[in-house]
Amino acid sequence: MTATTPARPDTAAAPAVIGWDIGGAHVKASLLVAGRIADIAQWPTPMWQGLEHLDKAVAATRKRWLQFGAARHAVTMTAEMADLFPNREAGVLAIASRVGEQLGSEVRFFAGEAGWAKLDAVAEHWEAIASANWLATARMVALRHPDALLVDIGSTTTDLIPIAAGQPSPVGRSDAARLASGELVYLGVVRTPLCALARRIPFDGTYINVMNEFFATTADIFRLTGELDAEHDQYPPADGGSKDTAATCQRLARMIGRDSRDASEADWREFAEHWRRAMTAEIARNVSRVESRLNATQVSPPTAESDRPADSITRGTDAGHASADATRVPIVGAGCGLFLAHALAQRLDRPFLPFDALIDADPACRKWVATCAPAVAVAVLLEREMP
Repeated sequence: MTATTPARPDTAAAPAVIGWDIGGAHVKASLLVAGRIADIAQWPTPMWQGLEHLDKAVAATRKRWLQFGAARHAVTMTAEMADLFPNREAGVLAIASRVGEQLGSEVRFFAGEAGWAKLDAVAEHWEAIASANWLATARMVALRHPDALLVDIGSTTTDLIPIAAGQPSPVGRSDAARLASGELVYLGVVRTPLCALARRIPFDGTYINVMNEFFATTADIFRLTGELDAEHDQYPPADGGSKDTAATCQRLARMIGRDSRDASEADWREFAEHWRRAMTAEIARNVSRVESRLNATQVSPPTAESDRPADSITRGTDAGHASADATRVPIVGAGCGLFLAHALAQRLDRPFLPFDALIDADPACRKWVATCAPAVAVAVLLEREMP
């Protein structure tokens, strides 16, 4: 599936950079021409099923853009975590080798503090390359806003990255460390199983235990709230069924042992709002953890106080351990869950800025800039850092 109407500019135009974000569920690509994002594509790629899905995404991108062969390529990845690979190192090496064969000698891999790695240096820098896409986005934000909080809510995960004094300032660097610090939250607006959001959920005035079954995903919530863009809803529902309202309500009903006919459509929409609030609350809890540790020098175990309920977190008076200044630092939102990042900023009474406001982009693809922020960021950074 493509993101926008394919751009077919003249091959005599300025040299292009193609930025790649190779994830376990999607491959995203951005086309940067003369400092401006000209087009963006996103392809569903269930990498756990095999690298042929990556091959198909690269082939589709090659067909889409005439500049492909002459372009420089900037790559970041998270797909090394897919259970296709025995370990993360093997995943990085396999993905790099596969795309290297197809993208040519001009491919560069984003390695964070280690810079841009050529294909023959990937083995040396695999740890810096692994799951570094959030860092590329944070660097891009830091160029425009020296103090900010990046909130990138995607289909599967949420990244919460503080920017301080013009630099990304995470406590953790690896996925494992960021899970411990709260900077990585495994919640997204499409693929997250609903049973991961709450043990008990209100319905018809009563809290009910949630069935720990893969009956529904967060996409079902945000379809009913009307916030999920249909173009971002690229994966099949949990039951492989329809994405219409009736089928969506039925999946939600199963979460509490009911059928959709047991209540009205309005009731199920209200039920979806309860799930939405649960997800926003969990992300808000982690914002509090992240900002409370902004000046920490190492990851520390969460305390009972930092794990307190999200409803006690900043709503004007309580800063949730963060300094007074930190609570006024703008939230820069990204990802296909941009709408939820905006809602979070409102919940926390914080200024909000969408990632696409930082980027010069063609109007036809602007709505995809925030959704594919790491792919955009690595293209811009490569052009800036390796002119």
